[in-house]
Amino acid sequence: MERRVAERLRSTLGPLGLEAHAFKPAFHLPYPDDTLAFVVLSTPSMFDKALKPFVNKERLKIIRDPVDQCVSHHLSSVKEKFPDQRVDVMFDYEMLPSRKPKFLAQTAAHVAGAAYYYQRKDVKLDPWGKKKIFGVCIHPKYGGWFAIRGLLLFPDIQVPFLVQPAPVDCVSKEEKRIELLEQFNFHWQDGRYRDIIEVKERYSEEQRAYFATPPAERFRLLGLSQEAQRITFH
Repeated sequence: MERRVAERLRSTLGPLGLEAHAFKPAFHLPYPDDTLAFVVLSTPSMFDKALKPFVNKERLKIIRDPVDQCVSHHLSSVKEKFPDQRVDVMFDYEMLPSRKPKFLAQTAAHVAGAAYYYQRKDVKLDPWGKKKIFGVCIHPKYGGWFAIRGLLLFPDIQVPFLVQPAPVDCVSKEEKRIELLEQFNFHWQDGRYRDIIEVKERYSEEQRAYFATPPAERFRLLGLSQEAQRITFH
């Protein structure tokens, strides 16, 4: 059953520049441990394959973040592909009343084998003392040029024997792990951490300019007016 679901998701999301990786949500999620779930990543091609067409089609309905709305639209549309199944969707930007995220995005990506979550504990000779060091996921194909966008959960499908592949340890050397965490924590704005490995695809110049622009000014880069941003539909 999980194979059929995975194939349908791949054929639905793949052409949009999105990846779906299966896992069991046995960590801090309100579902049985054997529930079938997928973590969804956006790859560099999502900008051209999904975001631009979505903006061109929905330009008068863009009232907040175009990327969030685009991902929300496509992941919510997945439910139509499974009319006989309950499909729950969680987005990376959703928060609990406690202001904590609804799910641990990087942990989910690691558990699903989609990307390796490098953390302080992965460095044997810790050089940071009392400094706070955040971890970061690296994709074996895209390095840091990707994003974790959400979860798709199938509460009616239990997969006690689901095989979850281990994530690819593509930054295996101690000195490179230190370099990665240094760049991510102290120089994240220059984006060098994204190229810690040799990548097969990265964000285009247009896409980099978009994400480097303050959110309020991004509408202009997509050809949207500020007026479109303010329009709401009831």
